[in-house]
Amino acid sequence: MLTTTLARYFAKRFIVASCAVFLGIFLLLVLVDYIEMVRRTSSIPTASAFMVAQTSLFRVPQLLERLMPFCILIGAMSCYLALSRSLELVVARAAGISAWQFITPALVSALVMGILATVAYNPISAAMQERSKEMEAQLFSNGGVQDVAQSWINQVTSEGQSIISAALSQNQGTRLSGVTVFRFNPDGSFRDRIDARDANLEPGQWRLGGARIYSMTAAPIPHDSFLLSTNLTPSQVRNSFATPETVSFWQLPEYIRSSQSSGLATAGYRLQYQKLLARPFLLASMVLVAAAVSLRFFRFGGVQKMVLSGVAAGFLLYVLSKVTEDLSKAELMHPLAAAWLPVCVGGLIGFLALLHQEDG
Repeated sequence: MLTTTLARYFAKRFIVASCAVFLGIFLLLVLVDYIEMVRRTSSIPTASAFMVAQTSLFRVPQLLERLMPFCILIGAMSCYLALSRSLELVVARAAGISAWQFITPALVSALVMGILATVAYNPISAAMQERSKEMEAQLFSNGGVQDVAQSWINQVTSEGQSIISAALSQNQGTRLSGVTVFRFNPDGSFRDRIDARDANLEPGQWRLGGARIYSMTAAPIPHDSFLLSTNLTPSQVRNSFATPETVSFWQLPEYIRSSQSSGLATAGYRLQYQKLLARPFLLASMVLVAAAVSLRFFRFGGVQKMVLSGVAAGFLLYVLSKVTEDLSKAELMHPLAAAWLPVCVGGLIGFLALLHQEDG
């Protein structure tokens, strides 16, 4: 069945429908994110429309990566509903082809798309996310405003405690923008505050660019470059500023090993790695769920209820994945179980529903 003309036709219809949904959601996300970026940069005279659009364009692929299972679900549902409406499924059944046979091409296509999404799309989206952070830092640093969320990290050295705040992080936290440092003496008393344009992590020190030191007893002191000692390693900084979603699939094993050797928590990186490994099978389970609710003949009625039930099933799987993800990050569930449980549940629901419909 996988090499016949009919199988290639079904696979083509599924791929075209899924890509159409993917492209439609991509354009919608770009438009919404561009409007939000225009709002945030409206007070920055140096922010050009082209640069704002580029920043939004580079941010969207990672957002869309999280919605990929829903793109496959909606694409498969629209594909099979269109085939059923045009009576092509009726003709296929009359020719002696079972539902399992014309679902198989879509399953294989979903597996291939999932593999490509893991090994190719994920590294590209991670690189584009890093590029968007660089452009965002350039936009807001030029505008002199920081309309972004703050990230914090704490370090303790022989000179005392330092609390570092950054508006934006790049290169997995080793390069910061919009930096504020609160320094305390070894006895715990407040020492001074340092505002800096950026900070770069070097061995044993932070290099602060465009720094200005404010103390309780002296006037502000500007520094073109100021060195702040630190005992933090790139792995420790990455654990505070970087998110597992911004790490490429090919780099995750190295990040997990380096975090383990540093004694840092690796639950987030392990979960992300397992989720990427499970992605092809998650997309295939979405095809099973979509097929279970969209193979009903139009003349039998009740198609709207079946479609709504498919959307509800996809939403429940999303909720389940978020719950297991939170449990895994809190180290209450093993990352392997957290990543593969939604895949097993979705696949079993679709398989059992199809088995009941087709084989009684």
